Amino acid sequence: MSKISISHEARKLGIFIAYTEVTSIIVRETDNGLEEEMKKIEEKYKGIDIDSLKDDPVVRAYRDFYWKIKIDPTKTRPSGEALRRRIARNGKLPRINNVVDIGNLVSADTMVPIGIYDTARFKYPLVLRLSEGNETFLGIGKKEPEKLDKDIPILVDDEGKVMHIYPHRDSQLTNVINTTENVLIVSAGVMGVPEELVRNATTRVAELLVKYACGKWNGEVTIL
Repeated sequence: MSKISISHEARKLGIFIAYTEVTSIIVRETDNGLEEEMKKIEEKYKGIDIDSLKDDPVVRAYRDFYWKIKIDPTKTRPSGEALRRRIARNGKLPRINNVVDIGNLVSADTMVPIGIYDTARFKYPLVLRLSEGNETFLGIGKKEPEKLDKDIPILVDDEGKVMHIYPHRDSQLTNVINTTENVLIVSAGVMGVPEELVRNATTRVAELLVKYACGKWNGEVTIL
């Protein structure tokens, strides 16, 4: 059985993903090597014309998807675009820890939304499906769970835990914490975004986790 599946209804929205696992990572503060990588990305996009982002075909594809799922992308930005805008405005990406920072770095550069999940905190198999309207979700930084409306794309584990609202919000029930050792990387694709871009984003996160978090990776990425 596949570790992850996508429901027919979610597929009809144009959803696809790339995923892989990296094991034996060490979560710590961002070190000098990774700091240099982050500064390169910050320098690359610092001071760009924010208004021109709307004309980028990747940004356009994610925004179109947001409209399709009834989210206004001018109010709730796709995560990659939000990170790019943050750099353009103040020249800095957030610093959380080496693992989260790697995901943000790659997402800012590719504008592909990327989720990194602690495999000890969820149970396979996972399914990416539309919500039924009876699920709850505890977003990162939130004190109380929220009840989800119907027909929202969500990633759910075998115990019914909502790990992610596709493609922009992760749960604090399954996010990376200080004791995380093994992670699942999921990059979110939508219609109009090149499959190769989503695959490459996943690969780059895995490679950086090997380099800056002492991770082990078999070099395989699955497109679903």
